[in-house]
Amino acid sequence: MVFGSAVFLFIFLPIVLILHTIIKNTTIRNGLLIVSSLIFYAFGEPVYVLLLLGSVGANFLFGRILYERKNKVILAVAVAVNLLLLVVFKYTGFLVETFNGIFNTAIPVPQIVMPIGISFFTFQAISYIVDVYRGKTDKKAGFFEVLLYISLFPQLVAGPIVQYRTVADAIKDRKVTVDDFSAGTRKFIIGLSKKMLLANAMGLVADKVFAMSTGAIDTPLAWFGGVCYCFQIYFDFSGYSDMALGIGKMLGFEFPKNFNHPYVAVGIRDFWRRWHMSLTSWFREYLYIPLGGNRKGRGRQILNSMIVFVCTGIWHGANLTFLVWGFFHGVLMSLETLFVKKDSKPPKVLVPVIWFVTMIAVVIGFVIFRADNLAYGMSYIGRMFAFETANEGYRVLMSFLTPSMIVTLVAAVIACCPVVGFINRITEGKKINMVFDVAGYVLSLMLLVLCIMSLASNSYNPFIYFRF
Repeated sequence: MVFGSAVFLFIFLPIVLILHTIIKNTTIRNGLLIVSSLIFYAFGEPVYVLLLLGSVGANFLFGRILYERKNKVILAVAVAVNLLLLVVFKYTGFLVETFNGIFNTAIPVPQIVMPIGISFFTFQAISYIVDVYRGKTDKKAGFFEVLLYISLFPQLVAGPIVQYRTVADAIKDRKVTVDDFSAGTRKFIIGLSKKMLLANAMGLVADKVFAMSTGAIDTPLAWFGGVCYCFQIYFDFSGYSDMALGIGKMLGFEFPKNFNHPYVAVGIRDFWRRWHMSLTSWFREYLYIPLGGNRKGRGRQILNSMIVFVCTGIWHGANLTFLVWGFFHGVLMSLETLFVKKDSKPPKVLVPVIWFVTMIAVVIGFVIFRADNLAYGMSYIGRMFAFETANEGYRVLMSFLTPSMIVTLVAAVIACCPVVGFINRITEGKKINMVFDVAGYVLSLMLLVLCIMSLASNSYNPFIYFRF
């Protein structure tokens, strides 16, 4: 079940929200959310509900053991079990294909269907057992508390990655005010609009361009396709995250912010402070710092960063393109570490130049990320820098640039910028702020109507991060 589906929007979510609002007892509320979350997951993958329950059960037991005994061997076994789950269900086919290619063997490639969201709920499980070992959870969690934490449907299949200590108090007791519910509703509608009105439109164009032979793509069309994909993946994923945060708020949970306008980043380090923030924080806390972080000299810091970014690429999928994408960003981060002092601010005159170079690098990286294979990705990048135009490429590009597409592009650019935050800052404490607040709710209702119309008329509605 996806957030942008009619079943979710008009049946599942309203029922859950109504029942959760009517019920006042937290234990019964938690039971409702557990049942709802399992139904939500089973809607698309009924068999893998057992896998999810098995993962929760195993990590609950590991957590209980580690709460009583702070044993590194037990912790290592617990982490290894979780990683093995990922390897088996996500990477087995890729590893067998790679082995066959290297050693010229013919081992049958197992056709394993990857459970939706396995990377997200597995990383949450690992953070739970590590935090128990570190003593960052105050009390022993019960099985149903751990089950709710890992399976909670708003963030189950595509994040954000939530630490147990972030939601532990809300699991035990929570209240939802009218202001919380209305703010959550608006957040959800904003996320839905990003997905339905922007990501889908950009995705249609990106899919058509990336389906073409690179020989038929000239430089302007190559850049246009790459930029459209950058918009698609951002609005797809940040839209989902906004919807998750909105639903969480309507249910009494505060999930961590996952995106902070990454396309205004000045530098790669700044980009990763803003992009998929919950994953970046996870890798920092559970991999980068344990490896030594920046405490053991510049060389070790660069090595640790490279390890983290390679793992980030691998986390995204079983394809060489993801590995190269992670390595690419690792190299860029290492270069920035070598030549740019941390937290230093560049001269204002250089900010536009650095931003432009950063975005060029981001687009190149996402072209590799989007390509079906590395050879196509490298060939596509070659077309981006061929500085050639062709009649066929021009004709295709012009066919995309319809009036509605131009309006969508302008809206996408505006939505990438912190416009709302800017307005809030300049109107804070002023009467006009109330006017903007009311206008925001009116605009949200208008966007909801547009989303419903789009859902009714458009069958193209993929969620990119369901692949991960």
